[in-house]
Amino acid sequence: MIVFLLVSIPVIIAYLIGSIPTSVWVGRVFYSVDVREEGSKNAGATNTIRVLGLKAGIPVLIFDIFKGWLAVIIVSFLNFNELSGDALIYLQIAMGVAAVVGHIFPIYVGFRGGKGVATIAGVGLALFPVGLFVVLGIFVICLLISRIVSISSIIAAISFPFIIVFLLGNPHLPLILLSVGVGMFIPLTHRKNIKRLLKGEESRFSFKKKK
Repeated sequence: MIVFLLVSIPVIIAYLIGSIPTSVWVGRVFYSVDVREEGSKNAGATNTIRVLGLKAGIPVLIFDIFKGWLAVIIVSFLNFNELSGDALIYLQIAMGVAAVVGHIFPIYVGFRGGKGVATIAGVGLALFPVGLFVVLGIFVICLLISRIVSISSIIAAISFPFIIVFLLGNPHLPLILLSVGVGMFIPLTHRKNIKRLLKGEESRFSFKKKK
């Protein structure tokens, strides 16, 4: 019971960190706009850039990544150093997942959040930075070619398990499970985008603010 409480408390903290609704608060405080009511109606960096422009979207993107990174790194400050190997990685992954869940279902703004891509990137940055930058490279290449964020995110996510195995050679099982989970989860959160892609209706990304 004590062990359960010791583990559940940091996971709850990670969820609360992930729940910080960056795009919603930035939109409301500085622009008097709820981004969830504009554009794609998604509380993420992409829609923030689409609706409010780069000046608002880039800080949102950076902070959403930071949330995922902090949720994992914070383990180092919570006296769990006695854990080692897979046990420590499992705890870090649990906290990363909690942060992503918080981003998607933020308690502070009625559980209506984003799709979690940036926060997942932050988790990857904390657990496997080299792999994250490779995945980011794949995302950027796909975005430059297609100018469609959703398909770029999906392709990058699906590539993640292969990158983990290829770069690490003999990775920890938790990392493999995480990478496979990401590869399945991102396409799942982009179901509506996939439908629009099949219909040829998915909008192309632009750095210009929506008029």
